[in-house]
Amino acid sequence: MDSTTGIFFWGFLIVYGIVMFLLSPKTVSLGGFFKGEDKHGRAANPWMITASIFIAWIFAKSVTNAANMGAQFGIVGGIGYAMYWLCIPLTGFALYRLRRRFGATGTVSFLTKHYGVAAAFCFSAAILVRLFNEVWSNTSVVGAYYGDSGSAPFIVAALLFTAITVGYCCWGGMRGSIITDIAQAALFAVLLIVVLVWVVPQDNPVDYVTSGVWSLEGGVDFIIGAGLQCLSYGFHDAVLTDRGFICEEKKMLKSFVVAGLLGFVAIVLFSLIGVHAYVNGMSIAGSSAPVVVAQSLGIVAFFLMAVIMIATAGSTLDSTFSSLAKLTARDLPGILGVTPQTNPRIIGIIFMVVFGIVGNLPMIMGANIIAATTISGTMIMGLGPIFLMHGVVKPTKVGFQLAFWIGMVLGIVDTVAPASLGFMNIGQGTYANFLGVNLWGAIACWAAYIVPGLISQSKDRKNGVEPTWKGLSKEELARLDAERAKGGCGEAMPEADELAPTGA
Repeated sequence: MDSTTGIFFWGFLIVYGIVMFLLSPKTVSLGGFFKGEDKHGRAANPWMITASIFIAWIFAKSVTNAANMGAQFGIVGGIGYAMYWLCIPLTGFALYRLRRRFGATGTVSFLTKHYGVAAAFCFSAAILVRLFNEVWSNTSVVGAYYGDSGSAPFIVAALLFTAITVGYCCWGGMRGSIITDIAQAALFAVLLIVVLVWVVPQDNPVDYVTSGVWSLEGGVDFIIGAGLQCLSYGFHDAVLTDRGFICEEKKMLKSFVVAGLLGFVAIVLFSLIGVHAYVNGMSIAGSSAPVVVAQSLGIVAFFLMAVIMIATAGSTLDSTFSSLAKLTARDLPGILGVTPQTNPRIIGIIFMVVFGIVGNLPMIMGANIIAATTISGTMIMGLGPIFLMHGVVKPTKVGFQLAFWIGMVLGIVDTVAPASLGFMNIGQGTYANFLGVNLWGAIACWAAYIVPGLISQSKDRKNGVEPTWKGLSKEELARLDAERAKGGCGEAMPEADELAPTGA
């Protein structure tokens, strides 16, 4: 870009930072910093949570991947990537059930209680990997609008963007993240409409709908694989699960359902930018579909696309840092029952700064951003049965460890030596290995969790042991609802210790 254009682009990044600092609250309580409460101690409004979930998941990495999939496979690719958003309602239903029947107040504390300290640490490690991936994969997208991957402008823009986000997160924590998410969601919605109105009319609408081939080789292998990952993907996203415990259960569930459906539609719509490239035979080799399409339409379109990416990346990155602060300052010490002597806000800020630095190393090394989704989704495939089948079969520590580590090992092997798992491939498409590993891996993980639970149940029946692991009954839930009829949005149900003991 020339000097005038460069001033415009860099100037916007600085203005964006100033606006985010002005929007983010400067002083928040510990409840505001870690749980998103307002200055009066009230939980976030459910519609604020809906907007936060929606935009936090419409991150720069995701919209870029959606457009790239559209450019590679047509509308089939766009629908395939949008499949991931269906895990938001599924995660909401699972958290609703765990909160209602088992008194869960957080994923880490829930696992500590029912599966033990080792399980909670394993899960927390998976979350840290996820949060780490969110840093570099989103800053990489922003950097791409300022220079080629690895160039000085690319790196400087990504690091400046990171510094802005860490800065206002240190002030406002989760409360600041939720408030800025609302502004970022509004900005994204307006600019998405503008860009689509600009791009889509250039082609026949029928060409968009009929683009691509509905076959395994045409991208259906990715659709099925993403659908399989939906069974577990949402549970390792702290940005999502943290918001599942800051509002009354039914309101939370509605927020998750609405945010997931809106996200699915938004991702399919944004993928049309890539489908435009597919229909017109544009090459995106060595770049990304949004960049190529925007450049073909002129500097104004390119600037609008950059603004969309900055807004979406910012919404995800601030949510990532606020969840990181909660995990490191609250959840991890809580596993051991330790109360830090240092102000927990200071601990959270320190980890945000460290992650802001270390988390950008893959960006500097030029890692492929779609790997941040597909790889992490494969590694945590064992979380699905743990959260979805808890209380359906007896929870056991053995079942947790088997399911968790089968998925983790398959994900690691598929990352470092994918050819060694070639025997699992299904079809001949680009994502034959992705589909095969996730299908056979999911079967193995679910069996590994269910079988030990069934064996333990059988032993209990023979010994005449009552199945107290099923959680609260409908009658008990009705009684608790009556007792807390006057409770507020953020009031949690008491832990039902005697009804849901730690698994064997």
